[in-house]
Amino acid sequence: MTDNETNVLDFEKTIVEIEEKIDHLQSMARNEDLDISKEIQKLQKHLQTHMEHVYRHLTPWQKAQIARHPSRPHCLNYIEALIKDFTPLAGDRRFADDAAMVCGLGFFENTPVVVIGQEKGNDLDSRIKYNFGMAKPEGYRKAQRLMDMAEKFKLPVLSFVDTAGAYPGIDAEARGQAEAIASSIEKCLQIKTPIIATVIGEGGSGGAIAIAVADRVLMLEHSIYSVISPEGCASILWRSAEKTKEATEALNLTAQDLKKLGIIDEIVAEPIGGAHRQPEQTYENLRTALKRNLQELTEINYEKLKKQRTDKFMKIGSQFVQVKQVK
Repeated sequence: MTDNETNVLDFEKTIVEIEEKIDHLQSMARNEDLDISKEIQKLQKHLQTHMEHVYRHLTPWQKAQIARHPSRPHCLNYIEALIKDFTPLAGDRRFADDAAMVCGLGFFENTPVVVIGQEKGNDLDSRIKYNFGMAKPEGYRKAQRLMDMAEKFKLPVLSFVDTAGAYPGIDAEARGQAEAIASSIEKCLQIKTPIIATVIGEGGSGGAIAIAVADRVLMLEHSIYSVISPEGCASILWRSAEKTKEATEALNLTAQDLKKLGIIDEIVAEPIGGAHRQPEQTYENLRTALKRNLQELTEINYEKLKKQRTDKFMKIGSQFVQVKQVK
């Protein structure tokens, strides 16, 4: 079995079968000088219709699978596509550098920005290097250091969220993982400069929230964002991995659910088939959204911006406290 075959999701199999038929016919047309253009066009039309139908009716669990797709673009892909002259900065000035948390300086559409993001890696070696996108305390403290720098030099912050959660190991807990995450959230609320966070894949637990408390929170159409993973939720509530799909439904973790709840501000459209099929188009869609939001935020006084950000998240908190009391 090839890597491409193992990366095909269950609901994508019929799509891949049609694509393979089209490739086969196109190969026949080239090699045997056959005029089968009508058959090819018919199949291509059928493929487009079928893909639109499949991706218009995705379940939350299917969206979770797309958000975690091995071929989905990760943080470094977005940085390469959107940030010019990116210069990575390392270390938290306390303990070590954390590769899972990518931080640095660059230019977005000729505007100098601070970039913070979680990188998962795209093969075994890089996933081990980046610890599967799960940052340790030094990663969050590095992010805080960059946020302080952003405020000092009046630079906007762009964060790219993509993690299953913060690293849960004993060594991370011993170095103050919970405090580091809480401090990072606090720092997001304190700094007087625009912050735009984008959930590009999987936004899991406090590990994601630590760099996603922003003036504008964007989500790619097929990304997910939740307080716990579906698997973790199923193990706690039902004590069974077989209930993962039910947990996914209950968590309201899709971009569409979270937009309705007022947790995020904007959904960034993905091409039909998801970001992993047409990454270049996804980059351009996000570029447009970031450019518009950044322009709007830079026109607001920084003191007012900070207050609006705090009020926004306090309102979210009080909203769900009221819902709980009513229930």
